[in-house]
Amino acid sequence: MTTEEIRFTKNTIPEVPGILTSSDVLATGHAIAEVQRHDGMIPWFVGGHCDPWNHVEAAMALTVCGLVDQAVDAYRWLAGRQHSDGSWFNYYQGDAVKDPRLDTNVCAYLAAGAWHHHLITGDVEFLGELWPTIEKGIDFILRWQQPDGSVLWSLDSSGRPEGYALLTGSSSIYHSMRCAVAIAECLAKDRPDWELAAGRLGHAVAHHPGAFAPKVEFAMDWYYPMLSGALEGEAGRLRLAEGWSTFVMEGLGVRCVSTGDWVTAAETAECVLTLDALGMHGPALDLFTAGQNLRLPDGSYWTGMVYPDEETFPKRERTTYTFAAMVLAADALSSTTPAAGLFRGETLPAALDLAEPHCGNATEGCTVADL
Repeated sequence: MTTEEIRFTKNTIPEVPGILTSSDVLATGHAIAEVQRHDGMIPWFVGGHCDPWNHVEAAMALTVCGLVDQAVDAYRWLAGRQHSDGSWFNYYQGDAVKDPRLDTNVCAYLAAGAWHHHLITGDVEFLGELWPTIEKGIDFILRWQQPDGSVLWSLDSSGRPEGYALLTGSSSIYHSMRCAVAIAECLAKDRPDWELAAGRLGHAVAHHPGAFAPKVEFAMDWYYPMLSGALEGEAGRLRLAEGWSTFVMEGLGVRCVSTGDWVTAAETAECVLTLDALGMHGPALDLFTAGQNLRLPDGSYWTGMVYPDEETFPKRERTTYTFAAMVLAADALSSTTPAAGLFRGETLPAALDLAEPHCGNATEGCTVADL
């Protein structure tokens, strides 16, 4: 361990007492860095593909761990591959394209990563360097916002938009857009249209589940409205409680899908972030502890485990986005870095809740009870 790493470990690397030391968390950061390619790309695993969303999440974890140069390389790699319309392909394999679909959520997440990076480093110059990329990405996404506030989830390989929105994707876009608004304000850019669009999207996520394709078997559709900050307070805690027995295997973690006893470390860590965002610190710590069942001695994590057989699935797979989710959860629980409260809505502009004209008032069907 270098002198610089020792300084970061003692002063700024998250530690969750009794669960993970700062050295443990740093080891997980290095597990990500070891997979990162020389050009900055962070694939899921060595020789695997890369998608921009998980690439950004991995870069966020690198920043948390003080591996700032590697994080900058990751963001510059992504910026260098943006299309002229502001989009990115869904999957990259080495220097080639594996999946040419354009996923709107994937194209939004750079804003969240850039704001997170700025909060930790205070590097306004780098934020300004990324601004044109962020701006084009958000503008691309808003071309596909629908009259009900939702955002179509993707365009196929021929450029035709899919005819529906996804709750998880739109939730994540909502959070990314709030980050984009924060970036615009920090750089003295005027984009009030983004704030209004985010308000419409957040309202759809919180109050109109019928605007999205039903994917209720997936854990992410359960917790993402709260993780994104669209559904807060008692309403968010109620939704979490209603799905708890369906998706949580006590002492083991969170099922990826309700139809099987397959626990995944990434969903577990994201649910920890959700609990933390809702002010439920005790349950968040308990769930985070359960997630360490999937940790390996080198700081990496199995992607998932099937119970009761305790077989890894996918078989022996360890993924950088999984490592990253655990690092971000550790930071949130310990409130270590200046970005630790990002999923609690800290540092973000006040959210707008903008109902579409057809919604009427709360007594006319635009209520959280619809959830």
